[in-house]
Amino acid sequence: MDLIFDILGSVLAVGPVTAMIGASILGVFIGALPGLNPVMAIALLLPLTYSMQPLVALGMVAGIYNGSMYGGAIPAILLRIPGTPAAIATTYDGFPMAQRGEAARALKIACWSSAIGGVASAIALMTIGPILARATLLFGPAEYFWIAMFGMASIGVMVGSDAVKGLMAAALGLLLGTVGLDQLSGTPRFTFGEIWLLSGLDLIVILVGLYALPPVIALAEAADIKGLSASDLKLEAAKLPWSDIRAFMPTWLRSALIGISVGILPGAGGNIAAFLSYNAAKSASSDPDSFGKGNPQGVAAAECGNNADNAASMIPALTLGIPGNVIAALVLGALLIHGLQPGPQLFHQNPGLVGGFMVQMLLTSLLILAVGGAAATRVFAQVQRLPGVMLVPMILVLMAVGVYVINGRVIDLWVMFAAGIAGYVLEKVNVPLAPIVLGLILGPMAEQSVRRALLISRGDPTELLTRPLSAALALATLALILWPIVRAWRAQKA
Repeated sequence: MDLIFDILGSVLAVGPVTAMIGASILGVFIGALPGLNPVMAIALLLPLTYSMQPLVALGMVAGIYNGSMYGGAIPAILLRIPGTPAAIATTYDGFPMAQRGEAARALKIACWSSAIGGVASAIALMTIGPILARATLLFGPAEYFWIAMFGMASIGVMVGSDAVKGLMAAALGLLLGTVGLDQLSGTPRFTFGEIWLLSGLDLIVILVGLYALPPVIALAEAADIKGLSASDLKLEAAKLPWSDIRAFMPTWLRSALIGISVGILPGAGGNIAAFLSYNAAKSASSDPDSFGKGNPQGVAAAECGNNADNAASMIPALTLGIPGNVIAALVLGALLIHGLQPGPQLFHQNPGLVGGFMVQMLLTSLLILAVGGAAATRVFAQVQRLPGVMLVPMILVLMAVGVYVINGRVIDLWVMFAAGIAGYVLEKVNVPLAPIVLGLILGPMAEQSVRRALLISRGDPTELLTRPLSAALALATLALILWPIVRAWRAQKA
C-alpha cells in the first residue's frame, strides 16, 4: 500500500503531470499531421530527456504515444489520409461518415474508442503483464510464422468480393518486403547495387506514399475552391449518446482483447491490431456489407484495437527486454539513458519507476477524452472547411518534410511519390491497398520465422505443426480462410 501511495505521489507531482498534459496535446497534433508520426517525435525527444527526471521523461513518452495514436484518426476521418500507419483501417468507414456530414460523430467515436482501448491496455500492463509476458516464452519460430499467416489470411475477409485482386496486392506487398539484406544470410536482394536499398524500403515512406498521395491527387482533380460550410459538418451532433455507447460495448471489448493480445507479441504492432479488430467486427456484424461504407462500428473497432496495442506492447519490453514495436524500443532507450536495465529484474530493482510509467500510460489514455474531445471536434474538424486547392500544397509540404526527416534522404521523397502514384493507379482499377500493407509488414516476419523453424528442424516441414500452440494457430488460420466461404455458401443456400 505504501508503494502505491508513493507511486501516485510521484506521478501526480507538478512535473510529470505537466509533461503528460503537454505531451498528450502535442501527440494529438503530431498524429493529425500527415507524414509525421510518434516514432519520429519520440526519437527526437530522447536526446532532450538526459536532464529530465525519469518520470517526467516517461510521462512525455506516454503522452506522445497515446495522443498521436488517436491523432492519426483525425486526418483518416476528415481526409482519408491516415496520420499514423495504425489509422489505415479507420479510413475505411471514417471517411465515408465524414462525406455524409458525420465527421464530428466519427471523431467522437474515435476519441472514445481510443481512450477505452488505451485504458484496457494499461490495465492489462498493470495487472497481468508479468504473467502474459511469461507466455511469450512459449512462442518459437513456428508460432510466429503462423501468427503472420493468420494476419495475411485476414486479407480474404477484407478484400470483399474480388479476392483475386486482393491476393495480387498481397503478393506485391510480399515482394516489396524482400528488398534489402537477407536477415539470416546477409545476402542483398533486389538492391540493384544501390546502397540505400540495403536496409529495405522504409515502411513509413511507403505508407505515406500509398495512403497520403492518392487522396491529395484526388483533391487536386476535384479543384474545390469553396470547401464545406459549418452546417455541413454538423458539429452540433458531436455528442455520443448512451445508446451508442451501449451499442459499441461488444465491439470495444472484442477489439481491446485483440489489441492487447497482438501487443504482447513482439514485432506485431497497432496496424495489425487495427486490421484484425476491424475484420472481427465485420465478421460479427449482421450487416457486413455496410463496412467500408460508413459503419460506425468499423471506426470503433479500428481505433480501439490500435490503441489497445499501446501499453500491451510494453509488456515484453519491460519484463523481458524485448520491444513489442518500434516505440517500445524507444522506451527501452529512454530507460537506458537513465541508467535502468530493462528485463525481469527491472520490476524488483525499480518498482516505483515501472509502476509510475504504467500509471502514466493509464492517465494519458484518459487524457484523450479531454484533449481529443475539445481539440478534435471543435478545431480539427474545421479542416474540411478549407478549400481543397489550399489543402493540396499544405499536405504535400507536410508529407515531404515528414518523410525527409525520417532518414534525411532525398531518395525517400522519390520513393514516396512512386508509391503514391502506384497507389493512385491501383485504386483506379479497384485493387485494394490494405493487402499490400499487410504483405509488406507480415511477409518478412513470416519468411524469417519459417526459415528459422526449418533450420532448427534440419529441413523437416512437419516441425511447423508438431507443437500444440503452432497447430492451434494453423487451425485458426484455416478457419479464417474457410469462414467467408462458408458464410457465402449459407447466404446462397438461404
